[in-house]
Amino acid sequence: MALIHFNTQGFDRARDSDIPVLVDFWATWCGPCQMLGPVIEQLAEEYEGKDVVIGKVDVDENPDLAARYGVMSVPTVILFKDGAEVERKVGVMPFDVYAELLDGTLS
Repeated sequence: MALIHFNTQGFDRARDSDIPVLVDFWATWCGPCQMLGPVIEQLAEEYEGKDVVIGKVDVDENPDLAARYGVMSVPTVILFKDGAEVERKVGVMPFDVYAELLDGTLS
């Protein structure tokens, strides 16, 4: 599945599914978010066909989602499993950090 750009309704559907969901909370004006973007896109490509959803939430377009999850800094990447948050990373991390999170939920 390709990278998904979530709105509130789409996010809620994905989060409530029975597969893990990795979400990058970001903003267009955020320099570190722009640095992380290619990493998230690479994850979406690498994990295509696996039971995982990878997406992005623009906090300016969806401030309700940012508030709901207490996202105070961007980028913030949250991993959800069975509808609940299981891991959170704030700031830019390398590809391997996110891949380990995903691999841990898929094993």
